[in-house]
Amino acid sequence: MTRQPGPAGNGMDASTKVVLIDDEVRFSKTLRTILAAHGYDVAWASTGAVGLDMVARHDPELVILDIGLPQLDGFGVLRTLRGWSDIPVIVLSARHNETAKVDALDLGADDYVTKPFAMAELLARMRANLRRKTQREGPAIVKMGDVSVDLAAKSVSGPEGAIRLTPTEWRLLEALARNCGRLVPQKELLAMVWGPEHQNEGEYLRVYMGRLRKKLESDPAQPLHLLTEPGLGCRLQAIEA
Repeated sequence: MTRQPGPAGNGMDASTKVVLIDDEVRFSKTLRTILAAHGYDVAWASTGAVGLDMVARHDPELVILDIGLPQLDGFGVLRTLRGWSDIPVIVLSARHNETAKVDALDLGADDYVTKPFAMAELLARMRANLRRKTQREGPAIVKMGDVSVDLAAKSVSGPEGAIRLTPTEWRLLEALARNCGRLVPQKELLAMVWGPEHQNEGEYLRVYMGRLRKKLESDPAQPLHLLTEPGLGCRLQAIEA
């Protein structure tokens, strides 16, 4: 499907995904409506636990996070999220004291906006953080010998054409490709692909790494690109053919 530019001249893609984590129902509904009018696809969670699961499952480009959440508050969400993701996070808070802002930034927040705020300011901060995310991401195409992984198009191709992957296979491959050359810790991978509640399910990685090798490696028994370091994690090694 062709991706259409967002409305209102914001320069963002209509399919730019955002997860909003905020327990204020009326505020969240209003914010979602406004963001949708500016070309964002917004998923809403009213608790921190649900929000973390939503981030893991939907792979958004940006998180908007309220600090004053029940049970698991925004600081706890940030602490957990930064264990397995570097997605941009904009914190929203009614707390105007400097300590709260410093704590949020120290835990990995990319920006901090106090309530009430001007919508134009939030939109500008969203655009700025999305631009920085794009600038720090790796190359759009990762080469594994004669196999090409196109991260922008979410597709894989080889000498004989397109290679079909299941959604889970793609999420695992994408997570490795975006960290090309880096050993990604096992728990971090499991959280990114299957969700934070599955960080101890090491068997998932063994099964799906095996599936990817069968589809993408010339010799699955002696892989050159999709590598596992037992007890540590996995790595995608981009070696040209």
